[in-house]
Amino acid sequence: MREIIQFDAAFDIRNSRLTSGLVVRDQKGVIKASKSILHSNVSPPFVAEACACLEATKLGIEMGLGSVTIMGDSKIVINKCQMTVPDKSIIRAIIKDIQSSKSHFQEIDFRFIQRTKNLQAHKLGKDALKKGEELYLVGETLNYNETTPEERWPQNSD
Repeated sequence: MREIIQFDAAFDIRNSRLTSGLVVRDQKGVIKASKSILHSNVSPPFVAEACACLEATKLGIEMGLGSVTIMGDSKIVINKCQMTVPDKSIIRAIIKDIQSSKSHFQEIDFRFIQRTKNLQAHKLGKDALKKGEELYLVGETLNYNETTPEERWPQNSD
């Protein structure tokens, strides 16, 4: 069975901080896990998406997934992951790490996804950046409807 891992990155230029937002789904679209990872001293922002893709690959390995499609909204990163020739750009070391992790999977595919279809991973990363907290949920994710934080996390009315 082929799982899907969606990734996105949120970047705080002022503080050189990055978060990776990851959402794992099965073939039916059911969420298997979600994770946000904090990074520091990362620049430029172009590197952020490559880091998030690497984290998606690592999560697939950690979860023991055999067949996976990794999807992100950075065409450049996805194209570099699909290439078989060595990358020569600023993210070459990250792309090399992604390429070398392919052997851990029976099948691995990298696909571009529109930002509008990648909102859960995007919002997961953005919230982690704002709160400064990592998150790892198995079998669920935070509810990311188009609501305000107060509507998502109701407060006790004392």
